Amino acid sequence: MLHLLIRLVLAPLARFVYRPEVHGAEKVPRTGPVILAANHRAAVDTFVIPIATPRPVSFLGKAEYFTGRGLKARFVAAFLSALGYVPVERGNAMAGLAALEAARKVLDKGGVFGIYPEGTRSLDGRLHRGHTGVGALALATGAKVVPVALTGTEKMLPIGKKVPRLAKVTVRFGDPLDFSRYDGLESSPAIRRAVTDEIMYAILELSEQEYVDKYHKRPGEAA
Repeated sequence: MLHLLIRLVLAPLARFVYRPEVHGAEKVPRTGPVILAANHRAAVDTFVIPIATPRPVSFLGKAEYFTGRGLKARFVAAFLSALGYVPVERGNAMAGLAALEAARKVLDKGGVFGIYPEGTRSLDGRLHRGHTGVGALALATGAKVVPVALTGTEKMLPIGKKVPRLAKVTVRFGDPLDFSRYDGLESSPAIRRAVTDEIMYAILELSEQEYVDKYHKRPGEAA
């Protein structure tokens, strides 16, 4: 019921209020597993992508958001589940594997999974080198990868703000990428890197950001 409320009422209301400019949504395959690989400009990206995409989209969410007690915590868990969030543990040695396994379950069921290959949102506005998890996921599942470029979301929800502002936001979807030519080679680090780099280049062409060939680090993280 809550899922239908979000899809049929809240999503159209959000589109009406914020009016994102969407290009190429028809390029998202209507059936079968799809990975939406996007640049990451702001925390609100995860809410913008689903309202611009013609199919329901799943993202990873921190497990603690789903395990709280009390009425408020249960409502938050139900709301995030209805949005398509998949709970996953973070902050331990197995977190990366758990995240990939959770994503794979969505794709194995023929769903759409959203991922930010940069790993974290860009604080300098540039597009940074992608982590190879997206390549590993595409190779392991055979899912088509649709590159997505977001612009303006960093103005919609600037760093440190909690309430989205009215700002011009554009979402661009690229042509689906098919990596079936690498079938059977998913265990190769070089192939995972090649696939990831191809995905990042497709995002770069859509976003027209400056590219930095190194992983993005938040302030205080080791270089």
